[in-house]
Amino acid sequence: MAPCAAEACWRSRSDAAWCCTATFWSPTGTAGAPVAVGIATMSTAEMLGAGMKGKGVAVLHTYTDQLWALGEKCLLPIIASLELETTKPGNASEEEERQATCLHDPSPAPCLQNATESLSLKEAENDLMLLPQEDLKNAEDSAMQPPQDDVEEPRSSQELMDELLLQCFFQALKSRVKKLDLPLLTSTFLRNYMFSCCPEGKQMDIKKSSYKKLSKFLQCMQNRKILQVKELSRGVESIVDVDWKHPDIRAFASIPDSACTVQDSEKSKEKTGEQLYHPPDIVPLYGISAKMLPLFQEAGRRKGDVLSCSDVKSCIISYVKSNKLVDEKNKNFVTINPILCDCALEKSEQSDVAKLKWEDLLSRCMERLQPFHQLSFHGQEPMIRKGSLDPIDIIVAQRASNKKVTLIKNLELYGLDPHSVAAVLQQRVQASATVTALPGSKDRAQVQIQGNQVTALGKLLLEEYSLPRKYIQGLEKAPKSNKKK
Repeated sequence: MAPCAAEACWRSRSDAAWCCTATFWSPTGTAGAPVAVGIATMSTAEMLGAGMKGKGVAVLHTYTDQLWALGEKCLLPIIASLELETTKPGNASEEEERQATCLHDPSPAPCLQNATESLSLKEAENDLMLLPQEDLKNAEDSAMQPPQDDVEEPRSSQELMDELLLQCFFQALKSRVKKLDLPLLTSTFLRNYMFSCCPEGKQMDIKKSSYKKLSKFLQCMQNRKILQVKELSRGVESIVDVDWKHPDIRAFASIPDSACTVQDSEKSKEKTGEQLYHPPDIVPLYGISAKMLPLFQEAGRRKGDVLSCSDVKSCIISYVKSNKLVDEKNKNFVTINPILCDCALEKSEQSDVAKLKWEDLLSRCMERLQPFHQLSFHGQEPMIRKGSLDPIDIIVAQRASNKKVTLIKNLELYGLDPHSVAAVLQQRVQASATVTALPGSKDRAQVQIQGNQVTALGKLLLEEYSLPRKYIQGLEKAPKSNKKK
């Protein structure tokens, strides 16, 4: 390939650097597209002063080189070749005119085309080899890399947590906290107001922010004169005043309340296809044992039959009335016959007790029946299990350094996932929670969370999971609030 004249030459921002685009084509002249990019070693005036002789271009990039191989590897387009006009000797004025045209006309000039005809591709490549390797590498890297102006630097997790913290803070002040709520404990403000304003799918953790502590964050907000914090009692800080006219609070765009009622959260979960928790329908049942069989035989029942509470009462009442055991003087009492004596009385009572009240007779007979229970979970067939249903057991235990932990057992019996309950409690009370295997059981687990968290746990089980109170054991262990007399 033979070199052609430089098509254009221009001055860069640096006076010491000159750039040009050089065009090369094959000897047949079938391709006239630019096939090389280089740096001019002299200005246009210097080129003309040197009679267009010598090395004028240091080539950086050529057709079919390694940089071209990294791209789309396009072939050269077919462009009609330019007819080069040879420079004919003339008078001095004509030569000056052509030089002036070369200096001011940006289009390809015949004078430049003829002058650079003597440059060869080999000489241009030799000039390229003379350039420092670092400059060559930087030039190739800059050609390969996209512009950096439009690329945003990713924010750190600490910056994102700071943004979430401020969002929950302003949302709580703007939509939750009222003037009547003041003074408000800072811990209550965090637990009941800020955490409830956290958007769905996100988890706020002050320890992961740049503030690290709630007191430091509120102190910063106090320095901005958004609120005022005072220590009303020793070691306990409270928010005593809020400037709701502060520009930062007014400028904050309130978002829809994310802490909705249980019904609203269920609707949102239904839209996302997430499985909702429905408390099981628990029905106590009673099995007929061999000792109690004589009392139920007249009703057509057999040993091992499982009856509901209403069926048991109906069978006993039917037996008493069919055998005319209702006391004629006081119909609230039932006369004890030998069968009722064996079924309802203790051995020490059999010689002394002749009558029982209806309520006493029914309760005694039901206590002597074998306990069963029926569980009906949402969307599943009812299950009948032998024995009584164990309640959810809440225990407050003492650990080293006089620290307390709350243990929760038997969640699986009510269709609750211990890991899910631990995650909810951990977020609400901001205390570490773990799930471990229940000692002595293969498929059961227990949740352990730091501190006495019976109050928060009771609210979760009773209000949100709608479990009956009689199936929760240990709610009385909640810490008592210290009320001022």
